[in-house]
Amino acid sequence: MNIVGIEPRNTRTHVFSAFRLPRLALPLLGTMLRDRGHRVTVFLEEWGEVDESVVREADLVLISTITPTAPRAYALAERIRRTYGKPVVLGGPHVTFCPDEALEYADFVVRGEGEFTVLDLVEALSNGGGWEKIAGLSYRRGEEKIHNPAREGFVELDDLPVPDFSLVPGVSAEKLRIYPIMTSRGCPYGCIFCSVIAMFGRRYRYRSSELILEELSRIQAGQRVFFYDDNFAANRKRTKELLESLVRRGFRGGWSAQVRIDIYKDPELLELMRRSGCFVVYIGLESVNPETLKAFRKGITYQEIEEGIRTLHRYGIRVHGMFVLGADTDTEETIQATLEFARRVGLDSAQFLILTPVPGTRLFEDYQKAGRIFETSWDLYDGHHVVFRPAQLSARRLQELSYLLHRRFYSLREALRFLLRGDLYGAYLRYLGRGFVKRWWRENREFFRRLEAMS
Repeated sequence: MNIVGIEPRNTRTHVFSAFRLPRLALPLLGTMLRDRGHRVTVFLEEWGEVDESVVREADLVLISTITPTAPRAYALAERIRRTYGKPVVLGGPHVTFCPDEALEYADFVVRGEGEFTVLDLVEALSNGGGWEKIAGLSYRRGEEKIHNPAREGFVELDDLPVPDFSLVPGVSAEKLRIYPIMTSRGCPYGCIFCSVIAMFGRRYRYRSSELILEELSRIQAGQRVFFYDDNFAANRKRTKELLESLVRRGFRGGWSAQVRIDIYKDPELLELMRRSGCFVVYIGLESVNPETLKAFRKGITYQEIEEGIRTLHRYGIRVHGMFVLGADTDTEETIQATLEFARRVGLDSAQFLILTPVPGTRLFEDYQKAGRIFETSWDLYDGHHVVFRPAQLSARRLQELSYLLHRRFYSLREALRFLLRGDLYGAYLRYLGRGFVKRWWRENREFFRRLEAMS
């Protein structure tokens, strides 16, 4: 078959707008389909426009979406079906939890980990039918929406190939400034605002170190690696073995990853991270309010957060702190304290995002039952917009505080402070962040007015 994959762009300015990083789902799936003899082209809209002539010639179109890109995904699916008469498959976290909604726009919906569900569907379509027995698949039969049973178990990561980015027009592995690699899936922690467990399971699954090292051997001079894992250091022993191998092989690419703050308690791990080229870690700190940390079930304390950041800095590792504002335990004072803390401990970069009840999370279920969600335009579910009624302050004030914290953290004054102490990278990040904060404000003045009208 001639298959096209599309990853829709986020139409709004968001926290990752400055650093383009391709999601792995479609390049990975495209590689699997190509290896089975199909002709595949993948379009990542953040990297370039979709070539309509290629879509026109396709036998099947696959569209992957997260919640904030769902409106764009639905518009693409509807237009492709109407204009070209092509069958469309929707997959990804959002449609996994909203399959009935997604079937209004697509012929098929793939729920959960979709790699082998899609392979089974493509085989069934090639044979003219038989998708009624494919686990994890939803589809329409006339006006009826059919949801086959969920797929049992989870994908073994060593069964997945190295994604071939040459399937993406204008992109290749060698051209990626930041090369994405996945080494694990799953997470046991169960934060109420996260859908990882519902999507990928509670048990960690790992790729073998041999396959990871083989992929890393392709990294070119000047490239950096981002490990896509939700917690790269979940298995300390495994992480240390991998980093020891990087040191022995003289890896010079530099890397970053998401980790938990409690890695600071393991000096052997931190030393290996430093020696193997770790330049920044992304850490979900969530809050400096002890009551909020308990409500989020983070399993860490304020004291651990502060000590952890200072320890990582001693090893020369930069810290990007990710905070979530708007829990029922949050007040204006605790939110303002978040900015003061971020400055005091010298966070290299930070995001102060708004608590967002994304489908698939316990938070979404709880807020929906309580009637607290007032906005269901999915493109606003990006962490930059208030979509629910907070407990201790107005929606308008919570929105304003998120904006003010970003504006003050990424101010010219802060950029100058870093510049004067010789930290050019820190100054650059603040200057860059300032530009995105200004752009976001221009785009969202009308949203502020809508919130004001609610007050």
